[in-house]
Amino acid sequence: MSVLDRFRLDGRVALITGGSKGLGECMAQGLAEAGANVAITSRHLDECRATAERIAQATGREVLPLQGDVTNEADVQATVAATLERFGQIDILINNAGTNVRDATLELSVEDWQRVLDVNLTGCFLYAKAVLPHMVARKYGRIINMSSIFGVVGFPARSPYTASKGGLLNMTRTWALEFAKDGITVNAICPGPFDTPMNRPLKNNPEAYQAFVSRIPMGRWGQLEELASVAVFLASDASSYITGAAILVDGGWTAQ
Repeated sequence: MSVLDRFRLDGRVALITGGSKGLGECMAQGLAEAGANVAITSRHLDECRATAERIAQATGREVLPLQGDVTNEADVQATVAATLERFGQIDILINNAGTNVRDATLELSVEDWQRVLDVNLTGCFLYAKAVLPHMVARKYGRIINMSSIFGVVGFPARSPYTASKGGLLNMTRTWALEFAKDGITVNAICPGPFDTPMNRPLKNNPEAYQAFVSRIPMGRWGQLEELASVAVFLASDASSYITGAAILVDGGWTAQ
């Protein structure tokens, strides 16, 4: 197998949470372009169907839209079962669904705190718990957890987000150790600022946008394809000896 062939995902099946828009959508397209069939989940089935149709038409791969809430264990089990029923396997799980609350710690409600942790941390646990038995049985798997630069460094008015993304990094390392002998790699991607719906309030606020850009040595936000290529790498055989790693895709933010 050539070096370039090791990046191909032909015959693989990926399940991506929060795959209808933003980083999830770009990763779904990237994996499909590399040859994988893909299942994407969203709480909004209409959005999911539209994205699935667009990616399928663009790549020629099958994209299965599924409705589900990552904080609801029944939804998690149902979407995993539907993916297995349609494709017969799940080789790649990308825990991408996430949320954020931008508020000072003393102004933050317990409800907002809990909601962010439920989506960003517990949702990843529920999906891994549902998918891992299948991967262990097949002695193959790739789990990619979407953390953040704010899982590595702090940032004001982001208490639940930084806590959840930092927790996800250590959960990634723990799973990497637990399942290393089962042919399963578990890694995290830590994006800096990208133009996604979650970050749109920052992008549309000139002062906030410039404050972010001023902290990025490369002087710009990331482009979506720059994130998708990292996901393809971690999902493929090209990364077969990498597990427990956190790949920073941040234009140099955390190098300072």
